[in-house]
Amino acid sequence: MQFESLDPRVNRLRLVRTNEAFDVGHEMDQWQTWEVFHQQARGDQHRHVGIVHAPTAEMALLFAKEQYARRMKCVNLWVVRTADVYASEYEDADMFEPAFDKSYRESFGYTQTRARIDEYRKAQGLTTPAAAETEKQAEPVAAKTTVKKAGIVIGKKK
Repeated sequence: MQFESLDPRVNRLRLVRTNEAFDVGHEMDQWQTWEVFHQQARGDQHRHVGIVHAPTAEMALLFAKEQYARRMKCVNLWVVRTADVYASEYEDADMFEPAFDKSYRESFGYTQTRARIDEYRKAQGLTTPAAAETEKQAEPVAAKTTVKKAGIVIGKKK
């Protein structure tokens, strides 16, 4: 049998009415807590808005709707059992410390790269591009001849 309400939004949840008592599983009949996440518009991220106490996920969703979606615009709600949230320990906070040397992100971090590559190639007995360029510049350059075409001089004059 489906749960009937005067609110059509509650009816859309299709909650099943049962005559069974809820098994809360805690001492003194305390309901478990559920974290509530709220989405204002399609495509937006869900944001944590609070906590509700409920015996089941369906009831938590209903309570969350009543408490967090009545006054502000809402298109979607999530409820997550608080016991299912896994968080890092405060003692492990050093994992969030930024690296001190982030020169790889900037161009100045690569100023010595060519020198290091040349040094490695020299140690391996390979010719370096810088050495090849120096050898090329040392070769005598043949004098270019002047070619005249339609009044335009191309090349060097002797």
